[in-house]
Amino acid sequence: MAYPSAAHPSPPRQPSVKVILAAADVSRVVDRIAHQILEKTQGAAETVLLGIPTRGVPLARRLAARIGAFEDVAVPAGVLDITLYRDDLRRHATRAVGPTQLPAGGIDGRRVVLVDDVLFSGRTVRAALDALSDVGRPASVQLAVLVDRGHRQLPIRADYVGKNIPTALAENVKVTLAETDGVDEVKLYGEATAA
Repeated sequence: MAYPSAAHPSPPRQPSVKVILAAADVSRVVDRIAHQILEKTQGAAETVLLGIPTRGVPLARRLAARIGAFEDVAVPAGVLDITLYRDDLRRHATRAVGPTQLPAGGIDGRRVVLVDDVLFSGRTVRAALDALSDVGRPASVQLAVLVDRGHRQLPIRADYVGKNIPTALAENVKVTLAETDGVDEVKLYGEATAA
């Protein structure tokens, strides 16, 4: 039996990568969520979309644009920074606090739809709910996500889901968007395998 030597090391292990959603798929998913929001909110009356940085922000803006295209209704979109509300601040490097940008008219008495790219443990959404309570008192709060990968640690579920992707804990879901990364794509990274 031959063993790798210093002269002939084992090839590096590469994670398996699978494209779950290509650019056209992402567009279709955003359109579907926009239609669902219109249906569930009776035409998006008194509705505000708040994106959770980073990729929730462009998703919220896209949803607002698509809702406007479908029903000729202007749905305000803003940004909800959750940095100071995260429960992992002590374990990670210092993060810059971003701006929270509420649409004109604020959120008091309105339906707020929080928008994020991936729903995983639920901790990001919990932080968003805490941040939201400090900037206003909405009539109700809903959640829209591009991908739900499971493995919740908190009792949180999305009202609008683009795609459910069953994953193993060791796997990773990576969303890239044209606005932040230059391309629309969702990939699933699996455990490393020999090259």
